[in-house]
Amino acid sequence: MSASKSKKITIAIGAIVVAAVGYFVWQQMRPTVDLDFAYSNGRIEATEVDISAKTAGRISQILVNEGDFVTENQVVAHMDMESLQAKLAQAKAEAARAQSGKDAAIALVAQREADQAMAEATLVQRQTELELAQKTQQRSQALLAQRATSAQQADNDMAQFRNAKAMVAVAEAQMAAVRAGIQAAKSQVAQAEASILAAEAVIANLESELKDGDLRAPRAGRVQYRVAQPGEVVGNGGKVLSLVDVGDVYMTIFLPESQAGRVAIGEQARVIIDAVPQYVIPAEVSYVSSVAQFTPKMVETQDERQKLTFRVKVRIDPLLLEKHMEQVKTGVPGVAYIRLDQTRDWPEHLEVKLP
Repeated sequence: MSASKSKKITIAIGAIVVAAVGYFVWQQMRPTVDLDFAYSNGRIEATEVDISAKTAGRISQILVNEGDFVTENQVVAHMDMESLQAKLAQAKAEAARAQSGKDAAIALVAQREADQAMAEATLVQRQTELELAQKTQQRSQALLAQRATSAQQADNDMAQFRNAKAMVAVAEAQMAAVRAGIQAAKSQVAQAEASILAAEAVIANLESELKDGDLRAPRAGRVQYRVAQPGEVVGNGGKVLSLVDVGDVYMTIFLPESQAGRVAIGEQARVIIDAVPQYVIPAEVSYVSSVAQFTPKMVETQDERQKLTFRVKVRIDPLLLEKHMEQVKTGVPGVAYIRLDQTRDWPEHLEVKLP
C-alpha cells in the first residue's frame, strides 16, 4: 500500500472519529425529548397599541418620552385646539342668542294672551251693546207702526243697531288677529328652542373634539416610539406614539399536528429566555391556531422535517409581569415548553425559578 493511500485512509478514519465524538457530545447536550412535553423556540412579544390623533391637526405637546411607563387613561399628548376653541365660543354665543330669542318669544306670547283677554272682554261688551240696540230698534219699529214715536227716532235706533253690529264684527276680527298673534309667538318659541338644541348639539360635538385633543393611553404600558414630534401636523388617525402593553407579554411558537392536537387553552407552560437561562418563567397557553401553516424559516421545531405546524401563543402570567415590569424586554429569543399531560409533574430543570 502506497504512503499516499495510507495517509488518505488515516484522514478518513480521523474524520469519522471526530464526527462520532461530535454527535455523541451533541446527543448529550441536546434537550431530552419527552413525548409528554412540547417545546419550540420563539421571541418574547407584547401587544402594541398606537396612540393616534382622531382628527387632523398640529401636535402641541408630547408629555412622555420613549421608555416611559404610563397608566391607563393618562394624558400623553395635546393637539393644537385653538380653532376649535374659537368655534366653541361662537357656538356658545349662538346658544345664548337663541335663549334670548326664546325668552323674548315667551314674553310676546304672554303679551298676546293678555291682548286676547282684553279682546274677549271687548267682544262681550260689543255683543251686549248689539243686543240692547237690537231690542231698542225692534221697539221703535213697533211704536212707529202705532204712530207712538217719530220716524226720526226710529231711524236713529236703526242706525245705532247697525253700528253696534259693525262693532261686534270689528271685535271678532280683533279677536281672530290676537289668536293668530299668539300662534305666531308660540311658533317663535318653538323655533328658538330648536335653535337652542342645534347650538347645544354643536357645543357638545366641539367639546367632544376638544376632549379628543387630549391624547390618552388606552391601557397601561411603556412608550416604545415617539412616532411624531411637537409642531408636526398629522392627518386623521395619524400616529403620535407607539405603546407596548407590558402586562400582555407572550411568546409565539409552532408545534406539529401530533403535539398541537394535545394542547388546550389554559395549559401550563414554561418560558426560558436565552439571556437569563437560569430563570424558568411560568406561563399558560392563551391561543392555539385552528389552521395549519408552513413553518417559518426562523423557527426550529423538534422535528425539522415537519413542514406544516400550528401557531400557539404562550402568555406569561400578568401578575408576575406587574412585579417585574422594568425587566420586560420584547424581541429577546427563548424557548417555550408546554406540558401535554396534566398528570405529569414538571421535570426539575423546568420548575419555576424567578429572580
